[in-house]
Amino acid sequence: MKYCSTCGHEVRQQIPEGDNRHRYVCVNCNTIHYQNPRIVAGTIAVWEGRVLLCRRAIEPRYGYWTLPAGYMENAETTVEAAARETREEALAEVNIEGLYSIIDVPHINQVHMFYRATLKDGKFGAGEESLESRLFALEDIPWKDISFPTVRKTLELFLEDVKKDTFGVHVHDIRRPIAATRTKDDL
Repeated sequence: MKYCSTCGHEVRQQIPEGDNRHRYVCVNCNTIHYQNPRIVAGTIAVWEGRVLLCRRAIEPRYGYWTLPAGYMENAETTVEAAARETREEALAEVNIEGLYSIIDVPHINQVHMFYRATLKDGKFGAGEESLESRLFALEDIPWKDISFPTVRKTLELFLEDVKKDTFGVHVHDIRRPIAATRTKDDL
Protein backbone atom coordinates (compact mmCIF):
# COMPACT_ATOMS: atom_id res chain seq x y z
CA MET A 1 0.00 0.00 0.00
CA LYS A 2 1.40 3.38 -0.97
CA TYR A 3 -1.47 5.84 -0.68
CA CYS A 4 -4.33 6.46 1.72
CA SER A 5 -7.74 5.47 0.39
CA THR A 6 -9.30 8.22 2.52
CA CYS A 7 -7.30 11.29 1.45
CA GLY A 8 -4.80 10.08 -1.17
CA HIS A 9 -1.63 11.01 0.71
CA GLU A 10 1.28 8.65 1.29
CA VAL A 11 1.14 6.01 4.01
CA ARG A 12 3.94 4.52 6.07
CA GLN A 13 4.20 1.43 8.17
CA GLN A 14 4.32 1.98 11.89
CA ILE A 15 2.91 0.59 15.09
CA PRO A 16 0.02 2.88 16.07
CA GLU A 17 -0.28 3.92 19.69
CA GLY A 18 -2.03 1.20 21.68
CA ASP A 19 -1.41 -1.41 18.97
CA ASN A 20 1.18 -4.16 18.69
CA ARG A 21 1.52 -4.65 14.92
CA HIS A 22 2.80 -2.65 12.01
CA ARG A 23 -0.05 -1.01 10.09
CA TYR A 24 -0.24 1.35 7.15
CA VAL A 25 -0.91 4.81 8.60
CA CYS A 26 -1.62 7.94 6.56
CA VAL A 27 0.96 10.67 7.13
CA ASN A 28 -1.74 13.32 6.49
CA CYS A 29 -5.04 12.27 8.07
CA ASN A 30 -3.67 9.55 10.42
CA THR A 31 -6.13 6.94 9.15
CA ILE A 32 -5.01 3.47 10.16
CA HIS A 33 -5.48 0.96 7.34
CA TYR A 34 -6.04 -2.47 8.86
CA GLN A 35 -5.41 -5.53 6.73
CA ASN A 36 -7.20 -8.67 7.81
CA PRO A 37 -7.47 -12.27 6.58
CA ARG A 38 -9.84 -13.12 3.75
CA ILE A 39 -12.50 -15.78 4.19
CA VAL A 40 -12.91 -18.55 1.64
CA ALA A 41 -16.26 -20.36 1.92
CA GLY A 42 -17.38 -23.50 0.16
CA THR A 43 -19.15 -26.82 0.39
CA ILE A 44 -18.45 -30.48 0.55
CA ALA A 45 -21.58 -31.29 -1.44
CA VAL A 46 -22.79 -34.88 -1.64
CA TRP A 47 -25.31 -36.70 -3.80
CA GLU A 48 -26.06 -40.40 -3.28
CA GLY A 49 -22.79 -40.96 -1.39
CA ARG A 50 -20.60 -39.20 -3.95
CA VAL A 51 -18.73 -35.89 -3.50
CA LEU A 52 -18.99 -33.02 -5.97
CA LEU A 53 -15.64 -31.71 -7.22
CA CYS A 54 -14.86 -29.03 -9.79
CA ARG A 55 -11.85 -28.96 -12.09
CA ARG A 56 -10.40 -25.45 -11.98
CA ALA A 57 -10.48 -23.30 -15.13
CA ILE A 58 -8.47 -20.52 -13.46
CA GLU A 59 -5.12 -20.06 -11.77
CA PRO A 60 -3.84 -20.85 -9.32
CA ARG A 61 -3.89 -24.62 -9.86
CA TYR A 62 -5.55 -24.62 -13.28
CA GLY A 63 -6.82 -28.10 -14.15
CA TYR A 64 -6.75 -29.42 -10.58
CA TRP A 65 -9.81 -30.66 -8.69
CA THR A 66 -11.32 -28.65 -5.86
CA LEU A 67 -14.38 -28.38 -3.72
CA PRO A 68 -16.60 -25.52 -4.90
CA ALA A 69 -15.43 -22.51 -2.88
CA GLY A 70 -14.29 -18.92 -3.16
CA TYR A 71 -13.96 -15.59 -1.44
CA MET A 72 -16.79 -14.33 0.70
CA GLU A 73 -18.32 -11.06 -0.48
CA ASN A 74 -19.35 -8.12 1.66
CA ALA A 75 -22.97 -8.17 2.86
CA GLU A 76 -23.29 -11.98 2.81
CA THR A 77 -22.98 -14.66 5.46
CA THR A 78 -20.52 -17.52 5.20
CA VAL A 79 -23.44 -19.89 4.49
CA GLU A 80 -24.64 -17.60 1.69
CA ALA A 81 -21.09 -17.39 0.32
CA ALA A 82 -20.69 -21.19 0.35
CA ALA A 83 -24.01 -21.70 -1.46
CA ARG A 84 -23.24 -18.92 -3.98
CA GLU A 85 -19.79 -20.31 -4.77
CA THR A 86 -21.29 -23.79 -5.28
CA ARG A 87 -23.87 -22.28 -7.62
CA GLU A 88 -21.24 -20.27 -9.54
CA GLU A 89 -18.61 -23.00 -9.87
CA ALA A 90 -20.77 -26.13 -10.16
CA LEU A 91 -24.18 -24.75 -11.24
CA ALA A 92 -25.59 -26.67 -8.28
CA GLU A 93 -28.16 -25.78 -5.68
CA VAL A 94 -27.46 -27.21 -2.24
CA ASN A 95 -29.04 -27.67 1.16
CA ILE A 96 -26.44 -26.60 3.71
CA GLU A 97 -26.34 -29.08 6.59
CA GLY A 98 -23.81 -27.42 8.85
CA LEU A 99 -20.30 -26.14 9.29
CA TYR A 100 -17.77 -28.88 8.66
CA SER A 101 -14.23 -27.48 8.68
CA ILE A 102 -12.45 -24.27 9.54
CA ILE A 103 -8.85 -24.20 8.38
CA ASP A 104 -6.60 -21.24 9.11
CA VAL A 105 -3.94 -20.55 6.50
CA PRO A 106 -1.92 -17.75 8.12
CA HIS A 107 0.93 -17.69 5.60
CA ILE A 108 -1.51 -16.41 2.94
CA ASN A 109 -3.83 -14.52 5.33
CA GLN A 110 -6.89 -16.71 4.71
CA VAL A 111 -9.45 -18.72 6.63
CA HIS A 112 -11.19 -21.54 4.71
CA MET A 113 -14.65 -22.63 5.86
CA PHE A 114 -16.38 -25.63 4.33
CA TYR A 115 -19.99 -26.62 4.96
CA ARG A 116 -21.49 -30.09 4.59
CA ALA A 117 -24.22 -29.95 1.96
CA THR A 118 -26.49 -32.10 -0.16
CA LEU A 119 -27.34 -31.36 -3.77
CA LYS A 120 -31.02 -30.39 -3.93
CA ASP A 121 -31.83 -32.29 -7.10
CA GLY A 122 -28.64 -34.04 -8.17
CA LYS A 123 -28.08 -31.53 -10.97
CA PHE A 124 -24.76 -29.78 -11.52
CA GLY A 125 -22.55 -28.46 -14.30
CA ALA A 126 -19.48 -26.36 -14.95
CA GLY A 127 -19.56 -22.65 -14.17
CA GLU A 128 -17.21 -20.08 -15.69
CA GLU A 129 -14.37 -20.91 -13.28
CA SER A 130 -14.64 -24.68 -13.83
CA LEU A 131 -13.54 -26.86 -16.73
CA GLU A 132 -15.91 -29.56 -15.51
CA SER A 133 -17.70 -30.78 -12.40
CA ARG A 134 -18.13 -34.39 -11.41
CA LEU A 135 -19.47 -36.56 -8.62
CA PHE A 136 -16.78 -38.87 -7.24
CA ALA A 137 -17.27 -42.03 -5.24
CA LEU A 138 -15.15 -41.69 -2.12
CA GLU A 139 -12.74 -44.38 -3.32
CA ASP A 140 -12.31 -42.57 -6.66
CA ILE A 141 -11.29 -39.11 -5.42
CA PRO A 142 -8.34 -37.98 -7.61
CA TRP A 143 -5.93 -37.39 -4.71
CA LYS A 144 -2.88 -36.62 -6.84
CA ASP A 145 -4.82 -33.87 -8.63
CA ILE A 146 -6.37 -32.11 -5.63
CA SER A 147 -5.82 -28.36 -5.84
CA PHE A 148 -5.10 -27.08 -2.34
CA PRO A 149 -4.03 -28.42 1.08
CA THR A 150 -7.27 -27.14 2.67
CA VAL A 151 -9.36 -29.10 0.17
CA ARG A 152 -7.24 -32.22 0.73
CA LYS A 153 -7.55 -31.91 4.52
CA THR A 154 -11.32 -31.40 4.35
CA LEU A 155 -11.75 -34.43 2.09
CA GLU A 156 -9.52 -36.57 4.35
CA LEU A 157 -11.57 -35.57 7.39
CA PHE A 158 -14.78 -36.29 5.52
CA LEU A 159 -13.66 -39.80 4.58
CA GLU A 160 -12.77 -40.50 8.22
CA ASP A 161 -16.16 -39.22 9.39
CA VAL A 162 -18.04 -41.26 6.78
CA LYS A 163 -16.32 -44.41 8.10
CA LYS A 164 -17.30 -43.48 11.68
CA ASP A 165 -20.76 -42.30 10.54
CA THR A 166 -20.42 -39.19 12.67
CA PHE A 167 -19.82 -35.60 11.55
CA GLY A 168 -18.47 -32.85 13.74
CA VAL A 169 -16.80 -29.52 13.17
CA HIS A 170 -13.07 -29.74 12.50
CA VAL A 171 -10.69 -26.87 13.26
CA HIS A 172 -7.16 -27.03 11.86
CA ASP A 173 -4.41 -24.86 10.51
CA ILE A 174 -1.98 -25.26 7.69
CA ARG A 175 1.25 -23.41 8.32
CA ARG A 176 4.11 -22.83 5.97
CA PRO A 177 7.04 -20.49 6.41
CA ILE A 178 6.60 -17.07 4.88
CA ALA A 179 8.97 -16.77 1.92
CA ALA A 180 10.06 -13.71 -0.02
CA THR A 181 8.35 -15.20 -3.05
CA ARG A 182 5.63 -17.81 -3.27
CA THR A 183 4.65 -20.01 -6.13
CA LYS A 184 1.12 -21.04 -7.09
CA ASP A 185 1.81 -24.42 -5.45
CA ASP A 186 2.19 -22.72 -2.05
CA LEU A 187 -1.46 -21.74 -1.90
